[in-house]
This record gives sequence, C-alpha cells and structure tokens, in this order.
Amino acid sequence: MPRTSRPLMHNASYHVITRGIRRDNIFLSDNDFEKYLFYLWKYKTRFKANIYAYCLMSNHVHLLIDPKTPMDMRRIMHGLNLSYSQYFNVKYRQCGYLWQNRYKSLIVQNDEYLLNVISYIEYNPLRAKICTRAEDYPWSSYKPRVIGGHNKILDSFKY
Repeated sequence: MPRTSRPLMHNASYHVITRGIRRDNIFLSDNDFEKYLFYLWKYKTRFKANIYAYCLMSNHVHLLIDPKTPMDMRRIMHGLNLSYSQYFNVKYRQCGYLWQNRYKSLIVQNDEYLLNVISYIEYNPLRAKICTRAEDYPWSSYKPRVIGGHNKILDSFKY
C-alpha cells in the first residue's frame, strides 16, 4: 500500500520529529551532536530555510523549520537525514537504517502555536530529567535564543 503524502503548505512552519530506529541512540558523542548541527546549518543555508528551535536528544531530534517553499521541507530533511546517516554508519562501522520510519512533520500555522511548539521543543531535556534548567542542555536552541550569543543555525521570528 502506498504511503500517504505529507500535507505541505505555503507560509507554514513545521515541527519535525525524527527518531533513531528501534529508538536506539543516534548521538553517541559530542562530535555526533556537532556533526548533526553542521548538517542542519548546511541544509538550512542551501534551501534558505529558517530554524526557530531545535533540540537534539540521544535518540531523537525536534526541529521547528520554516522552509522557503513546501518542497524544500522534503529536500532539507532528505539531505539532513541522509548525510547524518552516512556519517554515523561510516564512523561506527555500521550499515543499514539509522532512522525509524519517516520523520513526522506537524504544520504550525499561527504565532500562539509556534510559541507553544518552541517551548515544547526546548523543554524536552527537562521533561526527560536530563537537566534541571533548560539553559544547561547544550544541544538545544534554548540558551542562544533566550540568553543570547552567536548561533548560526537559529533564526529570530516576528510575532
């Protein structure tokens, strides 16, 4: 049975969730987190997308992406997941799938929901009891967005 196509809309942001296969860890070292962020920056730049929030957990990723066109959403996620899978499989001498199923993408159409999604994404490490303060988790957009500092991935948005 063919897959149902994803709903894609103009002028919408997407809350994207992608998990490791069998919920296995997809980040085994700090270098892995850094490499994923590098690829995120690369594809965001290539397709001129905006990233409003992100959080990389050990076995899954949350992103809030505003692509320039709806088709760019597919291109960004394809390039990002493929590049990181190839990196991971070479580094750890593995083969096969890294990601569980297709990534999920939920459409975010209004500012109130956008703010709720940002909070949901950035407070993920607190809900998982990995840290007690959001600013202490290094693989989230919380600290650069709220406290400040240079971050080439994160974009600001207007209400």
